[in-house]
Amino acid sequence: MIDRTLAPAFGQVENIDLLHAMPYKLDNGLQCFVIDGGDQDLVRIEFIFSNVEWDMTKPLQAFATNTLLNDGTSQYSAAQIADKVDYYGAFLQTEYNFDQVTVTLYTLNKHLKSTLPIVKAILTDSIFPQREIETFILNQKQKLSVNMEKNDFVGRKVFNEALFGNTLYGYDIDAAAYDHLNRSQVAEYFRKAYQPQNCTLIIAGKVKNETLQELNNIFGIDWNNAGVATPNSFTFGKAEGAEHYVEKKDALQSAIRIGQIAINRGHTDFPGFQVLNTILGGYFGSRLMANIREDKGFTYGIGSALVSLKNTGYFFIASEVGADVCSQAMSEIEKEVNLLKDQKVSDGELDLVRNYMLGSMLGSLENALSHADKFKNIYFSGLDYDYYDTYIRVVRNITPDDIIGLANKYLNFENFQKVIIGKK
Repeated sequence: MIDRTLAPAFGQVENIDLLHAMPYKLDNGLQCFVIDGGDQDLVRIEFIFSNVEWDMTKPLQAFATNTLLNDGTSQYSAAQIADKVDYYGAFLQTEYNFDQVTVTLYTLNKHLKSTLPIVKAILTDSIFPQREIETFILNQKQKLSVNMEKNDFVGRKVFNEALFGNTLYGYDIDAAAYDHLNRSQVAEYFRKAYQPQNCTLIIAGKVKNETLQELNNIFGIDWNNAGVATPNSFTFGKAEGAEHYVEKKDALQSAIRIGQIAINRGHTDFPGFQVLNTILGGYFGSRLMANIREDKGFTYGIGSALVSLKNTGYFFIASEVGADVCSQAMSEIEKEVNLLKDQKVSDGELDLVRNYMLGSMLGSLENALSHADKFKNIYFSGLDYDYYDTYIRVVRNITPDDIIGLANKYLNFENFQKVIIGKK
């Protein structure tokens, strides 16, 4: 019988087997990657386009174009597009981030002949009806007005601008930017960005030969490049630390966001920095949570993260705390940062973090789709699968001395941009 008075033994993850993406090209040269796995007759097809030719005078081009893609072609209205996709039990979505835009189709293989032409029409024949653009502008301005009342939203805007300035990553979008948006800007960006040479196609799920043949029939024969666009490229340097304070007299809570330009996934220190971040604020058992939530009761939640972007990376700590304890919370955050620079992490705490990180990675690999997500992380960072071998090796073998070295290298509180929205 099992002795339930004894905790079960645990062991560290030794290695993680990933489904490798297999390269494939359509007849027109469109680069594809296939992650084949699973028993369900389902595929996820992602058309991923790099954001191109950032223009500060037209800051909403990429975002607006991606959002409006589904709103009409020369043959179908927005409602007709939605009805056709729903009829086949498929799902179509668009996503935008700083570096890329994505059009994703989830569908059964047996419906590819019916669903792929809809996607083809969207990617080649979107017309961006004026009425839909006007509705988009109205809705976005209303959404912005509501969000500007939220301290955490304002904090993110101020923080991004402090780190990245007037670039795509940091530009301060206000209502006036929407007033200057027009159909010609959207159509111009659509012609530049939504081209096969600017696209990477990632197919995950139960991928059959017929799947690839159908993709080639629809996207590989008569979808040709109509122009050349230059992907965005930015360079950033660390600015001197500064405090950015936006007072809200009636605030019951103050939003805190602090951090600085750091490194991205391509840097050799990135896996070790992820361990350091997890100890500080990267999971529920982190030091920031233990101190500022559990011990002091200043907040419901606090965390930190290391974010990898194409052109850079950044580290931040974020929370919302009671307005009357904001100053104390900032002091406690600084104390926790400095402790990592001065005192060695115990072996017990480091083992706990190791197990959490490796277990989380293993648990995230549920199916071919999640394996494809892991591939995207490395591919768009210019890396290969060796990155994950390195990641596992670093997490398993990092020492308390390594943690102190990384903390002194990257966590200098006086150099952080410190944003407070509400009351100090």
